[in-house]
Amino acid sequence: MSNLRVGIVGATGRMGTEIAAGLDADSGYELAFGISRTNGPAHPTVPLLPMFTDLSDALAAHPIDVLLDLSHREVAVQNALTAAKQKVPSVIGATGLAQADLDRLAEIATENQVAVLYIPNFAIGAVLMMKFSELAAQWLPDAEIIEMHHERKEDAPSGTAMLTAELIQRGRTQAPMPLPKPFLKAEGARGATVAEVPVHSVRLPGMLAHQQVIFGGLGETLTLRHDSLSRSSFLAGVKLCCQAAQTRTGLTVGLDQILFPSAS
Repeated sequence: MSNLRVGIVGATGRMGTEIAAGLDADSGYELAFGISRTNGPAHPTVPLLPMFTDLSDALAAHPIDVLLDLSHREVAVQNALTAAKQKVPSVIGATGLAQADLDRLAEIATENQVAVLYIPNFAIGAVLMMKFSELAAQWLPDAEIIEMHHERKEDAPSGTAMLTAELIQRGRTQAPMPLPKPFLKAEGARGATVAEVPVHSVRLPGMLAHQQVIFGGLGETLTLRHDSLSRSSFLAGVKLCCQAAQTRTGLTVGLDQILFPSAS
């Protein structure tokens, strides 16, 4: 069986360099090219990786099986369209896409009959935390989310936190307890409300990607927490998504759809 040929957008970024180092021939992958605004080497372990600043030029020069986009939300949709026109599926790890972006990605995938996967979090442990949160919400409907990321993460709340809140809402079999009208001495002290779940965002140096979900019940609390301590924690999920893109069509949102296809 031949290796899966992958093109990486954002190849010289912190996420891109980590993933590029892990997609090697020994694990069944072949790096075809990298896309970078700086046009520099992707990683010391892959110094011969062809680098481009234009995706169309890269696709014309190097056929691939899947495009892995680890760049920025502002270009993710256009990159997916460029790839889809060449019948190349996309796996998008750029965070912060709005619903309008997802609607457009769904159109692109359907019109071109290719797979587009939007994955807010590639960490398998994070997906399990979300799944466990949905289960816990059946019995403990009162919950709050605290998500913590590095200082360069722009979007807040994170895509993972928002999806977790939606899953909690979906898992609830009863409404959360009504709270008294808050007296806010500082605006935003109670966080943002997503799907009737308060969400608090922290951005600090020294952090990578962390989230805890706190459930409260009569005389008890339950805390579910996941920590990504290194970007290597995302590699297994990236590989699963690149493989899944070969057999799917249409838009897929979330790694949970890959890990738990029967629940899709």
